[in-house]
Amino acid sequence: MVERESGVEGLLHVSERSWTKKNIHPGKIVSTSQQVEVQVLEVDPQKRRISLGLKQIQENPWTAFAESHKAGAEVEGAIRNITEFGLFIGLDSGVDGMVHLSDLDWNRSGEVAIQDYKKGDVVKAVVLEADAEKERISLGIKQLSDDPLKGKSGLKKGTRVTCEITKVTDKGLEIKLADSDMTTFIRRSDLSRERSEQRPERFAVGEKVDGVITQIDAASRKLAISIKALEIVEEKEAVKQYGSTVSGASLGDILGAALDKAKDGDEEEAKPKKAKPKAKAKAKDGDEEEAEAETEAKPKKAAAKAKAKPKAKAKTKAKDDAEDAGDAPAESKADDESEDAGKDDKA
Repeated sequence: MVERESGVEGLLHVSERSWTKKNIHPGKIVSTSQQVEVQVLEVDPQKRRISLGLKQIQENPWTAFAESHKAGAEVEGAIRNITEFGLFIGLDSGVDGMVHLSDLDWNRSGEVAIQDYKKGDVVKAVVLEADAEKERISLGIKQLSDDPLKGKSGLKKGTRVTCEITKVTDKGLEIKLADSDMTTFIRRSDLSRERSEQRPERFAVGEKVDGVITQIDAASRKLAISIKALEIVEEKEAVKQYGSTVSGASLGDILGAALDKAKDGDEEEAKPKKAKPKAKAKAKDGDEEEAEAETEAKPKKAAAKAKAKPKAKAKTKAKDDAEDAGDAPAESKADDESEDAGKDDKA
């Protein structure tokens, strides 16, 4: 109670004492006989009641915060309280901001994410809304990073992802996306294109598998991932590049044919390197032809030489006969005979 003058008193209600300190004993704010400056809020002559306010003569910290911190601004403060609704973080001017469970983490539920925090921890957050009239400031911690389901770098339908298996069940696999806390489930029917391979027991916890995102539900923050869809995509790519499945060939057959084709190509590229031995062989053939020509030439030379010998012998014999006879004309006759013999040999 505040006395304005003798006999005239006003009530300073608990809600009008401070902007930020709620539900605390008045003795922690003011003391008896203390002179205070207050604002008259209401005067009721009939009820003889005056309502006073102490906080109204001070700057409203909620208004000051809203003016200096727009939506999207980053703030930092200590966790003052943890409730079933979220975290309360102390901010400038003594006001508190609340981080709701739904704004703690993009991938995990609020009940799970809140276990990472304790009272007194200094955390960073983003201002989502500042309402001075309602004295409410909404903050978000997950907004410090981009939503993995949105933006240019976000996950999209058809994106190939690597996942780590966290649990194997009869209905499928519980998985976690690599380099992320986002979890989802691969149904049994999406484990393989072959029905015989749609067995969860052939997988193990901790094993990494690749799949394709087939569906995204941004509202419920859920993804649908399929290994079967990835096999279909890979087969289409293989068919486009290496062959056709019209004849009933499987993906293994197509890839096997592609490997054989690549192997044959490598062998063909290696063949031109063996051209040198051919050149040697060709040179060898040339030598043989030359040797054959020489061999054929030798009999011809021998035959010519053999024909020349009778001419010489005939000439020598005629000369000898002439000398024995002492007749000079005989030499001439021998010469003539030799010439005739030469003509005959030539003919």
